[in-house]
Amino acid sequence: MSASGHRTGNHVTQTETDIHPIAPEKRAAILEALADIERKHDVRIVFACESGSRGWGFSSPDSDYDARFIYVHRAEWYLTVNERTRPGAPQRDVIELPIDDELDVSGWDLRKALRLLSKCNPTLSEWLRSPIVYHEDRELVGHLRGLTQGHYSRLAAWHHYHSMARTTFRGHLRGERIRTKKYLYVLRPILACQWIERSEQPPPMAFEALLDRLLPEGSVREAIDALLVVKRASGEVADGPRIPAISDFIERQLERMGHEGVHLPACEVEEGSLDAFFRQAIGFSAG
Repeated sequence: MSASGHRTGNHVTQTETDIHPIAPEKRAAILEALADIERKHDVRIVFACESGSRGWGFSSPDSDYDARFIYVHRAEWYLTVNERTRPGAPQRDVIELPIDDELDVSGWDLRKALRLLSKCNPTLSEWLRSPIVYHEDRELVGHLRGLTQGHYSRLAAWHHYHSMARTTFRGHLRGERIRTKKYLYVLRPILACQWIERSEQPPPMAFEALLDRLLPEGSVREAIDALLVVKRASGEVADGPRIPAISDFIERQLERMGHEGVHLPACEVEEGSLDAFFRQAIGFSAG
């Protein structure tokens, strides 16, 4: 066993640094990109995190960095008549940098994030539960986390993850050779659905937290543990033969979810609380 890991039950658990590797120079590059965005777009970034495979805990050595952020403009920006960012340019609620071989950096305006939250979209909640945070306004984001908890819908989250699993399965898991990452891109949302069915709390972002709760032992867990070892050591495009234990598990779960349906509570939206938070966040005063 590596000195960087410790044993839990029958499984070797890696350290947080091993599971969620962020090279210091990449963190510095992301922080520099975020600072440049603030200068060029005259915005304030209130939260930034890792949202991809590094945040989930199964990145490859050549995985890119998927930095996602929430930002706010000055109050006056939201109060223009024609909604223009500059002469001739339509107002946008997303900022995206050109994707290179290593960095994928994009973010949402806070108003867009809150609009999605009002529809019980679980993406913002997932970002806020990322184990890798690059930057956050602690007071503002603390309030935002409270709002996401209050607007969490088990029903909406279940459908979100079920759709993700089903779409990836149909597109990538029906051949005799399967890309390693695609197995994990189906397993994670399937386990998230199982978590939602059993718990009132949102599913954790870290994949191994899902595994430890839902598949603590057995042949499927052993096959997934072996798959994780391969994924963390191989390239993003690596593939291999179909793994019967994992494929059969996935197919059984998708069939079960398709036949049984789901009966879970939806969220109750309080738009007044979202409006009040938004106005406070941008420093708007009606007085």
